[in-house]
Amino acid sequence: MNCNVANVWMHDYLDGELPRDDIALLQDHLRSCSGCMARFEQLERTEAMVFRTIEAAVPDAGYDAKASRRLNERILSQLPPAPRQVRPKTLRYLYRYPGLAVAAVFVLVMLGSFLAMWQQDTKLVVSGEDLEHVIIQGNNVIVPAGTRVDGNLIVENGSADVQGEVNGNVTVIDGKINLASTGHIIGQSRTISQALDWFWYKVTETFNDIAS
Repeated sequence: MNCNVANVWMHDYLDGELPRDDIALLQDHLRSCSGCMARFEQLERTEAMVFRTIEAAVPDAGYDAKASRRLNERILSQLPPAPRQVRPKTLRYLYRYPGLAVAAVFVLVMLGSFLAMWQQDTKLVVSGEDLEHVIIQGNNVIVPAGTRVDGNLIVENGSADVQGEVNGNVTVIDGKINLASTGHIIGQSRTISQALDWFWYKVTETFNDIAS
């Protein structure tokens, strides 16, 4: 056997693929060739070192899983508990009764709208079923003596000076009512100077218009 063949057979032997008869021939050659013997011993040491390195590098799958779980549990146990978010009582009530929430929003929108109108509307407005004999002087609305107004009389941002007769209600918003000794109001007289009263007056007026 020459050394080239012996070199190939060394690798087959170390891989466990060399037939038994060839192993005996290879051993005979190694005993007689110091160079091939030295090379074979070097291959054996190299292979042994590789195996030890691989075995040291391969982790224990079971150990890693347990260690990872324990590490996670340890980290989680040291974290502060997450604060519980509690809804305010009002919000919980609204979530439970959504219809009430819609109604509340509607009232708030209406109230905001009316309040804005209350602050911006300063123009004199006179309304009623019978305004034929009504006299307007500046912001003063006069029902002259000896005359009769049939129906309601509403004055906004002015005063009502009733010297005659009103066969209905007299309502003054953001103003006042002057009832002369000759005047007579068959219905009710009412003055509204507060925003909230004005709001309810507008609401009832709106619903009365819808109903009529």
